[in-house]
Amino acid sequence: MTTALPSHTTDEVRALLEPPGSALLHELGHGLGGPYHVLLPRRFDANAAAFRAAFASAGVDGRVYYAKKANKASVFVERAAVAGLGVDVASHGELREALAAGVPGTDLVITGPAKDDHLLRVSVLHGALIAVDALDELDRVLAVARELDRTAQVVLRLLPQGQPHSRFGLDHTETATALDRCRTERVDMAGFSFHLSGYAIQERADLAARAVRLCAHARTLGLRADRVSVGGGFAVDYVGAEDWRRFHESTRPEHFHRNKTFSGGYYPYHSPVAGADALAALLASTPADETSSLADLVRQAGVTLLVEPGRALLDQAGCSVFRVQGVKERDGYDILTVDGSSLSLSEQWFESEFLPDPVIVPADRADLADAGPYPACVGAATCLESDLLTWRKIPFPVRPATGDLLVYLNTAGYQMDSNESPFHELPLPPKVVVEPPAHDSPSVRPRWRLDRHP
Repeated sequence: MTTALPSHTTDEVRALLEPPGSALLHELGHGLGGPYHVLLPRRFDANAAAFRAAFASAGVDGRVYYAKKANKASVFVERAAVAGLGVDVASHGELREALAAGVPGTDLVITGPAKDDHLLRVSVLHGALIAVDALDELDRVLAVARELDRTAQVVLRLLPQGQPHSRFGLDHTETATALDRCRTERVDMAGFSFHLSGYAIQERADLAARAVRLCAHARTLGLRADRVSVGGGFAVDYVGAEDWRRFHESTRPEHFHRNKTFSGGYYPYHSPVAGADALAALLASTPADETSSLADLVRQAGVTLLVEPGRALLDQAGCSVFRVQGVKERDGYDILTVDGSSLSLSEQWFESEFLPDPVIVPADRADLADAGPYPACVGAATCLESDLLTWRKIPFPVRPATGDLLVYLNTAGYQMDSNESPFHELPLPPKVVVEPPAHDSPSVRPRWRLDRHP
């Protein structure tokens, strides 16, 4: 029998999973006519406050930018604007949404490779910080700035020394050339940026220290160079350490539908140091060839440290709800079919799946029994053999039935819309913003509204 892998959760989410809150989930499913995502903006606020507190505790001048690509919802950008966070955008559409939500252009950082001239033009006009990824892009930034008679704000994106085959960033020679080209009245070279795959804290500290030293060098050339962006890559802790260990030790191919295996392994759903704690650990770490902590180096250099978390700011800030519309028994386990597809919930980027157990919220039915576990995988309402939300045979505590809801927890970070597609003309799941009731009473249900993103 496959082992359980329960997700961490919060009081706010638990209140929705049990009566009377669960009635709201069923009503929303009925009213919206299909799967939907729940957004919990108060958790986003708390995560942002924790990142800011980590900077303050370390005595570091730091700035938090929300990486908008992690979720398309408007509400999180709106909350970022109110809280005075910056926003990391990588397209004209994301830039437009951030500006519409009230984020000033000077609070935007423009990332991504080979940005088109239209995006560069709007970025320069609004005074946004442009992360330059290549020499030809820098030349185009300079050309746009001359055309507009404006000064472009830029940081130079560094090629990580530990990831020399990355397609992103400037190598040592290109960086030197870029610094020379930045000695013009049309550009304000604010510093350096980088982004690392994975969550290794020491590697980030080492590269951040290198960027701080480069700032000192750039100042000798007459450049401002007072900011370093370490990008994102702050882990999220989805499941407990013991559950994660037990899952790895006991999992076998027969625990998955059709003995499915994932050659690329699994996303690290447990992380002992996550979120704002990972930022605190980064600031406290000592980079290679240094005797002081990164926080000390940044303070001494008079550098502002920028972070661009996406997933970590969205930790516990949302969940995804699907209705069971069919149950088929097969070879000692059930195959559930839900009213959606894996394109609305997946780890396809990692050739894997979203592993934390979905929570069953039963419909009001008389045949409810709890003599489980009842193993079941979760398939989509499409004609593709491979379209499963969950290949793993989840050990449900009650036997799922048509009309029950499956709630996948903690899905706001990248899970909700990164791979979405209206395949079979199935509508994309809408996003519902849920906030606490106006009056603090257990008998008063939370308030909800549709997110403003189209």
